[in-house]
Amino acid sequence: MNKLSTTLLLAISINTPCLAQSTGSNHSQWQQYFEQLADYDDIEDNNMENLYERLCELETSPINLNTATDDDLKQLSFLSSTQIEELTEYLDRYSPLQSLGELSMIQSLDPVRLQLLRHFVYIGEEKKAEQFPTINNILKYGKHELVGTVTVPFYNRKGDRNGYLGYKYKHWIRYTFKYGQHVQIGITGTQDAGEPFFAGKNTMGYDHYAYYAVIRKLGRIKTLALGQYKIRLGMGLVMNTGFSLGKTTSLVFSTPTNTITPNSSRSDAYYLQGAAATLALGKHTDITAFASYRKIDATLNDDGSIRTLLHTGYHRTISEIQRKHNSAQWTTGAALRWRNYGFHMGANAIYTAYNRELRPNTSQLFRKYDPAGKSFYNGSINYGYISHWLNINGETAVNNEGAIATLNSVSLKANSSLTLTAIQRFYSYRYYSLFGSSFSDGGKVQNESGIYLGASWTPLSRLSILAYSDYAYFPWARYTAALASQSWDNMVQTTYSLSNRLVLSARYRLRLRQQNHTDANSEKTLIDKTEHRARLSLAYTGTHWTAKTQFDGAYTVFPSNIKDKPNSRGGMIMQTVGYIQDAITITANIGYFHTQDYNSRLYAYERGTLYSFNFPMFYGKGIRGAMFVRGIIGKNIIIIGKIGATKYFDRDVISSSYQQIDSSWKTDMDLQLKWKF
Repeated sequence: MNKLSTTLLLAISINTPCLAQSTGSNHSQWQQYFEQLADYDDIEDNNMENLYERLCELETSPINLNTATDDDLKQLSFLSSTQIEELTEYLDRYSPLQSLGELSMIQSLDPVRLQLLRHFVYIGEEKKAEQFPTINNILKYGKHELVGTVTVPFYNRKGDRNGYLGYKYKHWIRYTFKYGQHVQIGITGTQDAGEPFFAGKNTMGYDHYAYYAVIRKLGRIKTLALGQYKIRLGMGLVMNTGFSLGKTTSLVFSTPTNTITPNSSRSDAYYLQGAAATLALGKHTDITAFASYRKIDATLNDDGSIRTLLHTGYHRTISEIQRKHNSAQWTTGAALRWRNYGFHMGANAIYTAYNRELRPNTSQLFRKYDPAGKSFYNGSINYGYISHWLNINGETAVNNEGAIATLNSVSLKANSSLTLTAIQRFYSYRYYSLFGSSFSDGGKVQNESGIYLGASWTPLSRLSILAYSDYAYFPWARYTAALASQSWDNMVQTTYSLSNRLVLSARYRLRLRQQNHTDANSEKTLIDKTEHRARLSLAYTGTHWTAKTQFDGAYTVFPSNIKDKPNSRGGMIMQTVGYIQDAITITANIGYFHTQDYNSRLYAYERGTLYSFNFPMFYGKGIRGAMFVRGIIGKNIIIIGKIGATKYFDRDVISSSYQQIDSSWKTDMDLQLKWKF
């Protein structure tokens, strides 16, 4: 991947720290870079939040470059595959390193990546024959972390008065024990607003617990996970319970490969439960195997079969609690991987069975090819080649119906300032994978063919440009489109450094998509929906003060002859100011938004508590204000408080159903305590 301008470090002036020891104006600047790449598709699919949490975890357990393996370096997802390859080669040749400054000798590592690396790596002692630590050392030198968070709403929902079985406060607690990269043990308990606490079926307190124990680098055992975990095989066509790269992040992030990670998420979905391990069979070959059994939520048909698998994790009402863990899922699989001289190949297979038969409502045309039955299997091969200038990756998969899915990408480093990327995919409308998640426009590894072309270019030292164009064709019906349809998505983003402290950033996205429409003769047709989205921001970063002014605009256009589909316009202006002095950080933002309806909705990043990536959505007419305060007590305690309020001018009621608030105001307060010991 080519260089990005150093100005990306300054493009976003407000950032959220994950480390207690991070102080001063330069703390946790990787989050500035991360926010810059966020797009609303990734936000709505929770891709950015999953990736953000993984980077937060990595920041608390940085990698020793003098003992790092190839798998360790692949955790640095903000590096491209070619950058990881060059870093690996440099470490093999010149290790042990004496300082991080030596990394500047790696040509492909631009100042942005060099600065980001300081948050996730360090230079430690060289231990070529590194041994797994003793139990005594683990217990003596391991680090404990306890985080507790509560959200207090200053309003009542309809469900709070009559409907929800629990109180209106949302809270969660997380305990983690770590010893470097070798040992990680943790448990997270989480409670959504409205869920019973130490009541009803929640006799153990929290509605959901995530727990795990992970051991790494124990002889031939590269990774061993017990409890809850997430896993990705190949490029995600058959198995991916982690994150997938979006269209913007595909230009600058590396593609994840076979990985096992603990599940510390507060979400009651998209994880496995049992055991998983990666074993080294030889210098170039390893095998990954896993087995999982867990209870899941589902809506049932009258005959007891499963109509819909649920992933919301909400258990607030009697009906939601009745669906809690009413079905069971068994999953097992294995993956074989070989790597040598830049080439890599792999074979993957998974098997899944349910205690009830899956029987979706196929009267809905877009669900006709949803998985049906009690047992399913998927298999695939993945392949690729990585060098200093070329990165090729691909995976081809088949399911138990004999349907095919294939994804192939090429990244070419044309010169020191320009990198070109192409991604091709073909997902049969008959293909499905219960755990598949990969690059797509429609959000599923099914019913899609397309080609993506992207470029990352730094024509000047102060100027960087990201751009892509993506065309997708959907041969079968999908949600909101009852006929074969197509989509064309385009984006260009520029960042220019006016000075060392002042950065100007601009972004424009044009997206054309087809959707259902019923004409005057009651005939169903497809019409074009065209979305224009733009962002302009000016950011200042000083020694103690930061500021950012941001303008967002959206314009959604429908054909002029469609009377019931009016065009929709919207805009938002947001001003953020921050002050950092020693152990105190204060951030305040205020914004005004005005959109005609949901089609012109807007998103704006807002600083929040640890391990939470906040990108709230706004539509209608109103103002939004928030204040964030963080204080560090000693070396081990962080206290965070945040209060945010939204005032709507175009409504007296917010939301609907049990979530309805009989007011034009919505105000919340977050309180968080983090203790490291």
